[in-house]
Amino acid sequence: MTITEQQQAKIPEEHSAWQPNIIAFACHYCAFAAADLAGVMRLSYSPNVKIIRLPCTGKLDQSYILRAFERGVDGVFAAG
Repeated sequence: MTITEQQQAKIPEEHSAWQPNIIAFACHYCAFAAADLAGVMRLSYSPNVKIIRLPCTGKLDQSYILRAFERGVDGVFAAG
């Protein structure tokens, strides 16, 4: 879905600059290895995504996710 120029003109400037704060919980051997490989290949991803390495996504407790939202995170991504 693309935003037309008319729709873009209606968006206030402070909203167009807003970037969500995202926490990514990543499995050490799968998802974190992929993120690390992206860094080695000099691929970039948004600086508003913070990656937290876990031994396994099976160790991800629901309290970690709830605590992240309590501390102001806009989104949580769990990758295994």
